[in-house]
Amino acid sequence: MQGKIIIVNKKASFKYILKKKYVAGLVLTGLQIKTIKTKKIVIENSYCNFINNELYVFNIVFGNLYAEKKSSSKIKLLLNKFELKKIQSETNQVGSTLIPTKIFTNDNGIAKIEISIAKGKKLYDKRNTIKERENKINLKRKLKS
Repeated sequence: MQGKIIIVNKKASFKYILKKKYVAGLVLTGLQIKTIKTKKIVIENSYCNFINNELYVFNIVFGNLYAEKKSSSKIKLLLNKFELKKIQSETNQVGSTLIPTKIFTNDNGIAKIEISIAKGKKLYDKRNTIKERENKINLKRKLKS
């Protein structure tokens, strides 16, 4: 299903509890696709929202990451009506949101985005994930020596 993964939102799994994942197409211009293929894109602070029963992604930064700060206002996502209704009903619950987790290209070279329904973590949940990560690192170190 997924071809070459290009951009991954690494902070998404730390900040949110990821529940369901959906794959959608993107409506992009030629310059935007070129920046995706050259990996000059940031999706860390981006989010998804509905406007007139259509799903859009906001705050994706294209171009040179720190020099130009070129950002697009919104990018339309391509999903069928059944998926849109399902996603909209799931995001209407309190505390749930839609965030992009990956942008990749499929076998035909078409850019796709993976969005996840997520719920924000509390501070103590974030501390627990840090402790678990450190415990795994320490265990690997002990097994090596």
